[in-house]
Amino acid sequence: MNSLYSSSAAVMSRRRFVQGLALGGVAAAAGVLRSAPAHAFQRSLEPTVLRGTDFALEIAQASVNITGKPSIATAVNGSTPGPILRWREGTRVRVSVTNRLHVPTSIHWHGMVVPFQMDGVPGLSFGGIAPGETFVYQFDVKQSGTYWYHSHSGYQEQTGLYGALVVEPRQGEILAADRDYVVMLNDWTDDDPATIFAHLKTRSDYYNLAQPTLADLMRDAHTMGWSRALAMRRMWNAMRMNPSDLSDVSALAYTYLVNGHAPASNWTGLFKPGEKIRLRFINGSAMTIFDVRIPGLKMTVVSADGQEVEPVQVDEFRIANAETYDVIVEPQDERAYTVFAQSIDRSGYARGTLAPRYGMQAIVPALDARVWLGMQDMMGGASPMQHGMRDRGDMSNMPGMDKMPMPTPAEASAANTELKTGLGVDMRVPHPRVNLDDPGVGLRNNGRRVLTYADLHTKGGPIDTRTPGREIRLHLTGDMERFIWSFDDVKFSDAAPLRFNYGERVRVVLVNDTMMNHPIHLHGMWSELEDADGRFQVRKHTINVQPGQRISYAVTADNAGRWAYHCHLMFHMEAGMFREVVVA
Repeated sequence: MNSLYSSSAAVMSRRRFVQGLALGGVAAAAGVLRSAPAHAFQRSLEPTVLRGTDFALEIAQASVNITGKPSIATAVNGSTPGPILRWREGTRVRVSVTNRLHVPTSIHWHGMVVPFQMDGVPGLSFGGIAPGETFVYQFDVKQSGTYWYHSHSGYQEQTGLYGALVVEPRQGEILAADRDYVVMLNDWTDDDPATIFAHLKTRSDYYNLAQPTLADLMRDAHTMGWSRALAMRRMWNAMRMNPSDLSDVSALAYTYLVNGHAPASNWTGLFKPGEKIRLRFINGSAMTIFDVRIPGLKMTVVSADGQEVEPVQVDEFRIANAETYDVIVEPQDERAYTVFAQSIDRSGYARGTLAPRYGMQAIVPALDARVWLGMQDMMGGASPMQHGMRDRGDMSNMPGMDKMPMPTPAEASAANTELKTGLGVDMRVPHPRVNLDDPGVGLRNNGRRVLTYADLHTKGGPIDTRTPGREIRLHLTGDMERFIWSFDDVKFSDAAPLRFNYGERVRVVLVNDTMMNHPIHLHGMWSELEDADGRFQVRKHTINVQPGQRISYAVTADNAGRWAYHCHLMFHMEAGMFREVVVA
């Protein structure tokens, strides 16, 4: 083990203790429930809730101590997350935002369809809020549901400038609940985000502590034989890919939060047995995709990205960056339940508790085993594993796996030669998969009922029933080693705007030519996801495109202006996966 990983292991050990990972994950694995530290039993502070139509927000630096180390956050009204804003559909809101920082700032109302001048993206929709100045956002609220707000300036979103936004329906909630909680998930770092980005640009696997090892090779050789184990390694080398590259930044740098609380401080939401509880999950993270479950409780998903969907009951769901899901749970017993959100790379977790009384807690599950990216993530529909085959982590349990043909290095690199590659693009997927019923790497065949996009059906159907008049196809491209990300191998600084004709119905097709998930967000308009046959599926503001996947969605260009269009992984956006969309 080299010095970087030796020191990283020591840092990770300390971070796991601070987070409560040693208490939760290890204790659960051993079947032991220990007493928590005293601070874990303190009553959790609820976030401030602001209601009405006129709001005053102040952005300034604030001292915080989330990990045991004093740090500085970018706060809204003195806190991070900022206050929960509760609006009402059909009203006109006025939000005065004052900048007390020494640098410009902004607020973007994520998922809200507003005039472009109110969208809050410096350089596109307005000039930003200069130090000492106040900008007044004002617009009509024409939708309801769970959304959020965050900065679109520099790395301020990573340093704490975000908060929840709940818009109550004009006629009141159709699905009434006895309790209503926001569950905001975030990744916090004491490090300077610019330093993290510099590390990724220098060495993209800087934060990856799960590199393939000699022990992995020996285990694979025992399972499938030396020839196949070595062929698999040659295949990955030919693709210039790392099968364990699930997340660019791990718990080595991040502490995962629920409503601003680290795992050890245990945010708690109260209930009485038999009550219906609405949990509004928001992934406000800069770089982390979470897999969420509440052991012992079924979750009924009732809303996706603020839009009501036909109810679907699940054990678990994946929530990509910027997505929101509302779920209903109905605990019947006088006991505590853990709200468990593990990172996609299984390096850490956020956790909270639902309980009848403060001070109660349930066992925190052990982290699931990390599963390597599978052949379907690398080769899409051309993969011999596409039909029900599992990820590398499950290969040892697959009957006949040892007889499955393994692509040669030449075949594995075919995607790099059939379509153009080069500086900025290290792979292409010639035959991307198009199914929406795949929960994604690490969730396939895990024994739990996991939500997929195929399960989601927006109530009321599409906004616009017209067939799209034209199609725009974009490839999500990147070079993992150089940490370059783009649309169509053109970074934002070199790209011409995408142009939508005002009023047209257009189909956007995205092909993910990388081995990472990309949650893609279009500002100002809805993205209406289609199934493989072009039928309307679900309305969203952020759509996660899995590795090796092709998806399509229809957009009605009914909001004139200049709009941002980007991957919501913050450092991917910073590295170039960003475009301007002009509607005129």
